[in-house]
Amino acid sequence: MKLRSRTTVVSSLALVAMLSVSACNATASADSPAPAASGSSAPVAGGSGGTPSSSPSPTTPPVAWKTSVEDDATGVAVDTRVTASATDGELTKASLSYVSKKGNKVAVDGSLKDGTWTAGDLLEPGVKYTLNLVGEDASGLEAEKTRTFRTANLSLDDQIYVAVSPRDGGEVGIGMPVIVRFDLPVTDKAAFEKHMKVTSTPAQAGSWYWLSSKEAHWRPQTYWKPGTKVHVDAELNGVKSGKLYGEMSRVSDFTIGRSVIANVDLKTHEMKVMIDGKLARTVPVTGGQPGFTTRSGTKVIMDKVTDITMRAETIGLKPGDTGYYADTPVKFAMRVTNSGEFLHTAPWSVKDQGRRNVSHGCIGMSDRNGKWLYDNVKIGDVVVTTGTDRGMTMGNGYSDWNLSWAAWQKGSAL
Repeated sequence: MKLRSRTTVVSSLALVAMLSVSACNATASADSPAPAASGSSAPVAGGSGGTPSSSPSPTTPPVAWKTSVEDDATGVAVDTRVTASATDGELTKASLSYVSKKGNKVAVDGSLKDGTWTAGDLLEPGVKYTLNLVGEDASGLEAEKTRTFRTANLSLDDQIYVAVSPRDGGEVGIGMPVIVRFDLPVTDKAAFEKHMKVTSTPAQAGSWYWLSSKEAHWRPQTYWKPGTKVHVDAELNGVKSGKLYGEMSRVSDFTIGRSVIANVDLKTHEMKVMIDGKLARTVPVTGGQPGFTTRSGTKVIMDKVTDITMRAETIGLKPGDTGYYADTPVKFAMRVTNSGEFLHTAPWSVKDQGRRNVSHGCIGMSDRNGKWLYDNVKIGDVVVTTGTDRGMTMGNGYSDWNLSWAAWQKGSAL
């Protein structure tokens, strides 16, 4: 601990100044008695004989530090939140940093409130941390202290990798959920969910739903409002789930674009595309033939691709099976399920579009209409399909909107 007395420094400077003037100009005060003239044997106040006394000892105790991690500790758990405060004094400043495994010094954000400093993040595994503290005791003596500690080592098998979508800086449609995926099972979902926050401007009520131990979705109660700014903060670094820990934190900021809803009716074989509440285009389509029925329900565009090849094997068909088809090139395609449903150009079935369902489950349209749709939709736009007796299932694409709000809320771990 390092102590500096402002009073001691000032008194020493005053003594030097007084010794440099002549005796006839020297004055004395109750606080600072003048020294005796050279050669005098008069005692100094507070001493005995001709020997000066030593400086008085401080009457106040030095600053005592209180931290959540002991100095020189090893094997500190990564889910530790570093805090620091002072007793017999006041903490005025603190900083925490560590040296990464690549040799880089990394500062950890924190905040000082009501005399306690709190780190803004949990800890990284297998690194050395340095905590610097500055404070004052009750008499104004300044104190400094440095504490170091080392965290426990973790392997990749001990840590859960975290991925968040939509991507930072993107623009998506009104039906896009926030998705957090993990590479290992999350056994304590509530512990993770407490650190997964979604906020928006304007604000919209929403909730998490765990599709599995490796995937959680957040959606608002109703479709996003166009123009909404969304912020996702998954502060999962160091958060404990069973015997595992979150490997990192993730942040994403994205924007909601205009409202686009494609209403597909497979009884009338038409798709009506609504943009910002107005009918923008009516498109003749064809859906899945018997045995390959297109799913009815609310779907969300997951991906957009050009110049791809449709293969029968991707939907479980092999040569010789009923309905097997040769590899087929497609110019424009928009995926809406994991199981292989797309909205795509299908020039080979133009004569059937608007009349009958002849596809293997996809929604087919002409090249002209398909390009127009591709150019006017984005990931996250909504596709509502009706007219079949086959429904959507949770987890088959972004099927979140097929649950009522009450049912959706039950999927939260909190």
